[in-house]
Amino acid sequence: MNKFVYILILIFQFSLAQTAFEKGNQLYQKENYQEAITNYESVLASGKQSADLYFNLANTYYKLHKVAPAIYNYEKALQLNPNDEEIKTNLDFARKMTIDDIKIIPKVGFNKLIEDFTSNYYYDTWAWIAVGFAFLFLAFFVGYYLSATTLKKRIFFIAMFLVLILIGVSTASAFYEKNRKATEKAAIIFAETASLKGEPKSTSAETSLLHEGTKVYILESIANWKKVQLTDETTGWISDEAIRELN
Repeated sequence: MNKFVYILILIFQFSLAQTAFEKGNQLYQKENYQEAITNYESVLASGKQSADLYFNLANTYYKLHKVAPAIYNYEKALQLNPNDEEIKTNLDFARKMTIDDIKIIPKVGFNKLIEDFTSNYYYDTWAWIAVGFAFLFLAFFVGYYLSATTLKKRIFFIAMFLVLILIGVSTASAFYEKNRKATEKAAIIFAETASLKGEPKSTSAETSLLHEGTKVYILESIANWKKVQLTDETTGWISDEAIRELN
């Protein structure tokens, strides 16, 4: 009985979230952006998330010229759908609204090649790809078992071996991508201005002044301070109240 009630609650919550999402879309079309944001945020508050939800929310913030929330939500959408060109394009437009012009030093080496490959999909997607290959392996195994000729058995055996490799690659990619997301703690500056300091204290000298929408990477935390690295590899300390983590 309790399980049945729990399922009913889940269905009801999903229905409410879907209704709020659709209402948000309607309000967006009517250019009622603030109310659209309220509906989209209510869906997130219910625990539901999707690339489409974050993307629509980011578009709404972009229409209101709210740089940091727009970039933040585009980044969240891109995490869930890394290959979506529309998300990437809109994110680039949003970044053009930022004040800080920080050089991006590209990564090089073998790790970069691996990262470029695994980042094509979210780690959950890699896991489902591995499951799909597992079913394909099972199908080839049945074909191998039922084959009456040596040639067919050989073909199915080779296919099983190749699919087994693909299962290993996709599984390893899922673990690598999940670990990368866990260790690479990115954040967006939400404060209008934020001081980057040499030490984790308010009396420390300011090394540079950052503005909303700039992306940083968290290296370590002390009390209410975060040591961050910029895309040009500059490091410094910033108040954790000034940023919002993406992970």
